Amino acid sequence: MSARLLSVLLVVALAPVAGAAEDPLKPWLQARVREHMAYFASPPPVTADAPAVAGVSALWRERPAGYAGLPHFTPPTSLAPLIRAVEAGVVNITTVGPGAMAGAVKRSTGSGFVLTPDGLVVTNNHVVANAQGPAVNPTGPGVTAGKDGPREVPVQQVSVRLADGREFPAEVVGRDASTDVALLKLNGAGLGTLPAVFLGDSDALEVGDWVVAIGNPFGLDHSVAHGMISAKERVLGVGQFDDFIQTDALINPGNSGGPLFNMKGEVIGVNTAIISEGQGIGFAVPINLVKDLLPNLRENGKLERGWLGVVINEDGADPTATAPVVKDVYRGSPAAQAHIRPGDRLVAVNGRPIGSYLQLLRKVALLAPGTEAKLTLLRDGGTQEVAVRLVARPAQEATEGLSNRGGSSANDLGLVLRDLTPEVAAPLGYEAFLGALVSGVLPRSPAEQAGLRAGDVVMEVNRRRVKDTAAVKAALERGSAGASILLRVQRGDALQYIAIAR
Repeated sequence: MSARLLSVLLVVALAPVAGAAEDPLKPWLQARVREHMAYFASPPPVTADAPAVAGVSALWRERPAGYAGLPHFTPPTSLAPLIRAVEAGVVNITTVGPGAMAGAVKRSTGSGFVLTPDGLVVTNNHVVANAQGPAVNPTGPGVTAGKDGPREVPVQQVSVRLADGREFPAEVVGRDASTDVALLKLNGAGLGTLPAVFLGDSDALEVGDWVVAIGNPFGLDHSVAHGMISAKERVLGVGQFDDFIQTDALINPGNSGGPLFNMKGEVIGVNTAIISEGQGIGFAVPINLVKDLLPNLRENGKLERGWLGVVINEDGADPTATAPVVKDVYRGSPAAQAHIRPGDRLVAVNGRPIGSYLQLLRKVALLAPGTEAKLTLLRDGGTQEVAVRLVARPAQEATEGLSNRGGSSANDLGLVLRDLTPEVAAPLGYEAFLGALVSGVLPRSPAEQAGLRAGDVVMEVNRRRVKDTAAVKAALERGSAGASILLRVQRGDALQYIAIAR
């Protein structure tokens, strides 16, 4: 076949010579003949990790007979051993509460998984969002009439049933709507040896990895579906914590809050959402996000967001770099205390890589105020690690007061001031332009350490009467550098002097 094709090409290449000695196509045709001769003389190379035999005319490659398969890939023959190992840690969650009519109850079911042997359970926020505990007022709306007189019924309860049939009442320890994650605590006897699951590393997932979803779709206990990771970091438009794992493992109503397992039997996601218009498109909250959130929910009952205090520059000046670059650092912020400076490139939080501003925001905001985080940054071509103790995120106006651009002496003290105009003064019961209203106090600032707080009215600075923020600024600028500041402050009906050390 190859010789026949080569003969045809030679004929075609030499044919123009008979018609015209100087045919301009002759050099081109001869070059093509040489290329084809070299191709047939040297078939595509065969490497150790990709053995092949030439197909018809060497237009494709085929695996040789008896080829063992792709390296590092073993197709699963059965998922039964994995399911038997992990299904005991998957639970059914039922909430019971008042229905639309008096005396009626409604039941909604979801899924979850046992986090600790002593009874902590993870599920979705929307599964238990209305859980409030039992009614305690015997004459309140949670009472219905029975044959023996009024009786108390639950206003809202949470019940958790294990795979072995045991059932426990549960209370909501903490929940967060922005991530749709909730933490429950089981009550009753027999706790301490519950079948807790293992958590994996969702950052290590790759598109195409096999996964298993176990839950209670449509109330059918412990249904199993398998599939693969279809995509990572999906943004659904539900908030700043959009970072979903997309999977084609079936997730139906009732699967909410259930675990998504990898092939090691580790939970790598919390099944959360589906697209109702499609089939085989489900979404799970990455378990690494849940890991960051859980201490916050356990300690605070809700998401108390940590704050670092940096402005990130993502103008794309360096297309080869992906880690966020610090553009500015707020004064007095945790970042300033840790000596982070503009130009630093933040590459990891607590050892976990970050590649964008949104990833940095998620990882920091999920950590509770007071948490010490370890940041890895690139500076002057070298890598450094710094420890940062996060604080609660200030109000927007307080954040503006922390800016390094255009700051005033009041901001140096950590005060965010506002003119006491008639519109501001009237609702507070003050006279207009009686002084300057403290609308915010910056964390860790001299003003906070001195005891000033939002709602105070500054009436004097170093015994000089002031009526607005401009007067406060002028009085502060007249003070000696490094000297203490004496403020006369009205707080409610009381007047007091407060000294601020600079």
